[in-house]
Amino acid sequence: MNIQGKLIIIGGAVDKGSFTETDLDKSASKNLNFFEEGILKRIIKESKNKDLSRIEVITTASKIPREIGPEYVKAFNYLGASNVDIMHIERREQASENEILERLKAADVVMFTGGDQLRLTSILGGTQFDDILISKYRTEDFVYAGTSAGAAAASNSMIYQGSSHEALLKGEVKITSGLGLIDDVIIDTHFVQRGRIGRLFQAVVGNPKVLGIGLGEDTGLLITNGRQMEALGSGLVILVDGREVKDTNLTQVELGQPISINHLVTHVMSKNDTFDLDTFKMTIKSSQYV
Repeated sequence: MNIQGKLIIIGGAVDKGSFTETDLDKSASKNLNFFEEGILKRIIKESKNKDLSRIEVITTASKIPREIGPEYVKAFNYLGASNVDIMHIERREQASENEILERLKAADVVMFTGGDQLRLTSILGGTQFDDILISKYRTEDFVYAGTSAGAAAASNSMIYQGSSHEALLKGEVKITSGLGLIDDVIIDTHFVQRGRIGRLFQAVVGNPKVLGIGLGEDTGLLITNGRQMEALGSGLVILVDGREVKDTNLTQVELGQPISINHLVTHVMSKNDTFDLDTFKMTIKSSQYV
C-alpha cells in the first residue's frame, strides 16, 4: 500500500520551550535551539498547509490533560501555527461524537501527547475515531505526530509495561495491540534516559520480524511512505534488528528467568540519518567515509 500520510514519533520530553515565565518572548529565546530546529517546527513544515494547517492536540493519554494541552498550543502558536485546538477525549463514547469526528476529518495534523499508552489505546482503539485516523493517514496528506505514549501507540504492536532493570527476565515485558498505523515495528520511548534497551531486546527476540525502535528524549523519527525513516531532534534513535538472531533460550526458561540472545544486531541513528524499512539499510548523513 502506498501510504500518503506521515508519522512523526517522538521519544518524549520534547523541547517546546518553557512558558512558565512571565515574559514569553524573552524566556522562549533561551530554550536551546528548539524554535529554529526542533521537532515541533518540523511537524509544521511537514504538514499540508504549513503554519496554516489545522492542528489538533489530543491529550487522551495524559493524567493532566488540562495542563499539558495548552502548553502545546502555546508552543505551536509561538512557531507561527495559530490554527491549533485541543481534543480532550477522556471516555470511549466521546470518540464517536459527531463534533469530535468532524474535527478529526478537518485536521491536517494530530499531535498525541504523552502519558499512558494503554489508556490511549483502551479509549480510542476500535472506535470510529481510530478508523478515521487510520484512513486519513493511509489516503491523505496528513501528519500523525505523537510523543512518548503517543509514539508508542502508533504501531500495531505496543509495549505497555516492563521495568527497565528486569526487562531481560522472561515475561517482564508486556505487549498488546497499538493503534495500528504502522506494522512490523515496535516502539519504546524515553529510551536512553530510562535504560530501556532490555525491554526492546525481549520484544524483538519474541518476534524477530519486528524492528525495535528506541527513541531518546527530544528525539524522533519522520516516517514517510510508511517505510522511509529520518532521525530528528537532539538525541539518539536505537534500532534493534532480530532477523539475524542465531540462538536464544527464550522458550526453554521459566517465567522470571534471564533470557540469552546470540547475535542481535543494533543500529544507532542521530539527526538526519535515514533507514529504509524495506531494505533494512541505514545511511549516516555525516559519514566519515564519504
